[in-house]
Amino acid sequence: MLSSLTRGLLAAAGIAGLTGALLTAAPAPPASAAVPDTIPLTITNDSGRGDAVYVYTLGTSLTTGQQGWADAAGTFHAWPAGGNPPTPAPDASIPGPAAGQTRTIRIPKLSGRIYFSYGRKLDFRLTTGGLVQPAVQNPSDPNRDILFNWSEYTLNDSGLWLNSTQVDMFSAPYSVGVQRSDGGVLTTGKLKPGGYRGVFDALRAQPGWSGLIQKRSDGTVLRALSPLYGLETGALPASVLNDYIDRVWRKYTTTTLTVTPFGDQPGTKYFGRVSGGVMNFTNGAGAVVTSFQKPDASSVFGCHRLLDAPNDAVRGPISRTLCAGFNRSTLLTNPNQPDTSASGFYQDPVTNHYARIIHERTTDGKAYAFAFDDVGNHESLVHDGNPAQARLTLAPFD
Repeated sequence: MLSSLTRGLLAAAGIAGLTGALLTAAPAPPASAAVPDTIPLTITNDSGRGDAVYVYTLGTSLTTGQQGWADAAGTFHAWPAGGNPPTPAPDASIPGPAAGQTRTIRIPKLSGRIYFSYGRKLDFRLTTGGLVQPAVQNPSDPNRDILFNWSEYTLNDSGLWLNSTQVDMFSAPYSVGVQRSDGGVLTTGKLKPGGYRGVFDALRAQPGWSGLIQKRSDGTVLRALSPLYGLETGALPASVLNDYIDRVWRKYTTTTLTVTPFGDQPGTKYFGRVSGGVMNFTNGAGAVVTSFQKPDASSVFGCHRLLDAPNDAVRGPISRTLCAGFNRSTLLTNPNQPDTSASGFYQDPVTNHYARIIHERTTDGKAYAFAFDDVGNHESLVHDGNPAQARLTLAPFD
């Protein structure tokens, strides 16, 4: 299954509707420009590690709709039928560059992930419903003890969207980039010097949050799970956000929360008030357009369940705004949302400290630390409508 972030990229890329916030990273291509079926991806290994690197390009073909993988030449291969229990997938690994080296492969038009692992190949399985992605929050997952990470991308006729993501976990460091047809380069996802170790040190120092860190039996730090998976594994208590959520619900029993979800449509506003434990949103005519039960921490961290965000014109945009406000703890300080000024984010003691810690340690302040971190353009995403080349740089482990 694709993550909520991949689904967001599908929407951003125009497959299921456009979101204006994601289309400002680069100018649109000329009308005559045509995105080729594959583009180069240059992988640079600046990790400083001696381990062998394995790379995978996996996803859904935007030409056929099939799930599958691409080889180093960018040729797409559909997965064979899976089974129950899951059966081993074909070996889709591509040898990556050694430390200090660079390798260029090609990536096709699809929406999916570019995985990379150190030292060991990833173990992918196929069910009757398709590919089983690694789920390291599950202690029995065969990839639990492998050091790996991934980027998510969409390449289609409208261009390339490529991100560095921490929606599921923070692990092996990397940055992404796109070279435009005019030679200019956009990059994001780079950590500050000391940032990789700094994330883990800060989680250890934050009371109650160190349990997100996963290690191998030999003590090697592998990753930090996202707060959503921290709830699932018991690393965070279910009540971790209750105090803040309760304060928000109390505030908006007597105050109106105004949501202006589209930056290019300032006249489209919705007005939220809590009544009978439910936050009802009305439009300018006073008609109720959608309602939300008081969310729990899982709904906030995952931007799902009680904060579900369908790809529609009303509930989804309002829910995305609420989700960002809860994660960034701006709903008590600003009744006009979204609040897009990073200086006011994560200031409440009860907040998404995982997201705070990661954002503080990126060179441009951008990250994808929760599913709708793109609200206000704070996501680590590069886009170009006529890409000449994509870039993935495996970064030092400090």
